[in-house]
Amino acid sequence: MIIDCHTHTFPDRIADSVLRKLSRNSGIVPYLDGTNTGLLRSMEKSGVDLSVILPVATSPEQVIKVNDASQRLNEQYAGRLLSFACIHPDFENPAEELRRVRNLGFKGIKLHPIYQGVDLTDMRMLRIIGTAAELGLVVVTHTGFDIGYPGAVYCTPQMCRQVVREIGDFPFVLAHMGGWREWDVVPDLLAETSVCLDCAFSMGKIDELPGTARQPDMLDEAGMMRFIRAFGADRILYGSDSPWTDQARTMAFVSHFPITDAEKAAILGGNAARLLNF
Repeated sequence: MIIDCHTHTFPDRIADSVLRKLSRNSGIVPYLDGTNTGLLRSMEKSGVDLSVILPVATSPEQVIKVNDASQRLNEQYAGRLLSFACIHPDFENPAEELRRVRNLGFKGIKLHPIYQGVDLTDMRMLRIIGTAAELGLVVVTHTGFDIGYPGAVYCTPQMCRQVVREIGDFPFVLAHMGGWREWDVVPDLLAETSVCLDCAFSMGKIDELPGTARQPDMLDEAGMMRFIRAFGADRILYGSDSPWTDQARTMAFVSHFPITDAEKAAILGGNAARLLNF
């Protein structure tokens, strides 16, 4: 089973405007149109069995609305698309909402400290993460820098390590290989913890809009192998960050790693299946 554990979609009525705005801010070209239908077409073409959608609440007022829409998505596309829930650090009663989404059957939540303007180690975030851990929810967080917010620092690898020290052992997934473009320090800081890393928007090259200044390269095969050796193949999760990279191309990148077929299968879906209790 191939599981893309890091994707994004938007309601049809706003997908085009959202992608155009994000594309302008980041200078990168989306591969898809940002809709559920577009993602399903990509999955059919690339052979992905299940895509996990990670919504982000950029204000507390969005939380209930987004989570209700995500529940409907899970019912409509059961077995093909699986949305996590969202939460915002300024939501009035995050513990109550986390219990609600757990009871609705959500597998986990997504945090994005940069979009939410709060450090990952802020007490509001730590309370959310601690409650989610108690409820058995997977916590996925953006880590490192963000291509659309140059210089913003809200979720460093050091902060991720502090969260683990504060909360303890729980299902914690650090997107973008534990710290987007802070990769040099990640293995030394986090390999001895229990965190998992997803490889979304971390491998290969970026396709940029015409006229965009060249961005630094992402992790190449040697860079990814350093992480696999440090963390073990059983703690690396395949993620494309669709619509911002191509599912087929990122899967092919993983398939060429000099590791065993069993390790490739684990990265491409087995590890995520275990994490999601499939």
